[in-house]
Amino acid sequence: MTAPLPGRLVLLGHPVSHSLSPAFQNAALRAAGIPLAYEALDVPPDALSGVLQLLLAQRAAGNVTIPHKDAVYRACAARSELAERAGAVNTFWVDATGRLVGDNTDVHGIEALADALGVERASARVALLGSGGSASAVCAAIERWPGAQVRVFARTASRSAALAARFPALVRLAGSASDALSGATLVINATPVGMRDDALPLGLAALPRDARVMDLVYRPGETRWVREARAAGHAALDGIEMLLHQGARSFERWFARAADLAVMRDALQRAARP
Repeated sequence: MTAPLPGRLVLLGHPVSHSLSPAFQNAALRAAGIPLAYEALDVPPDALSGVLQLLLAQRAAGNVTIPHKDAVYRACAARSELAERAGAVNTFWVDATGRLVGDNTDVHGIEALADALGVERASARVALLGSGGSASAVCAAIERWPGAQVRVFARTASRSAALAARFPALVRLAGSASDALSGATLVINATPVGMRDDALPLGLAALPRDARVMDLVYRPGETRWVREARAAGHAALDGIEMLLHQGARSFERWFARAADLAVMRDALQRAARP
């Protein structure tokens, strides 16, 4: 599933001012000689439908971040198998017939982040914080790990139940954070906590001693949760590596050609410096 050359390239979210995606996507566009600019659009939820109609008319393509991944999934006329499995869209384009098409490249980004963190995939015991679109992508990735299990702890009971229903062989709902963490070999923050400030999604003392820590949130200089987890002896990474690889896969979807990953990484590292 690939697209004609887009008429416009955007990131949809609310807020989006923190995003580093424009820095590395524009570097990739320049390196490829593609005459487009990647722009971040701050779109409140009540304005999303109108913006999508405009983008459809412009034959735009782009990415989707919090809080629009579920809504764009529902708006798409066609979706990739991974987007269907995750129930969320983070990459979209308009196809040759004028349909809005959605994909989920977050799954690829999560797998790349797990590799960078040295996660032992087989029989992993995962504590997953959150139940939104990013959590769905996590589960779509982990269900491919043989023997892995996921315990989900989140504030919204209905979304947690929906996630468990989507992945019944993989996901169990935890009644508390301590229940989710019991025996975990990998702890993943798939909530927005820590995106705008130094709030922690979970106290460090609660982490199992040998658990690896994956924060899908990223901030210049890393998130506080990752810094403190590493200081406490845990292998820990924030979402920068995920951001890079999902962005490179998105580029490939839009243009049917590979992005220059080295150029993207260099631009992202420079943009992520505190």
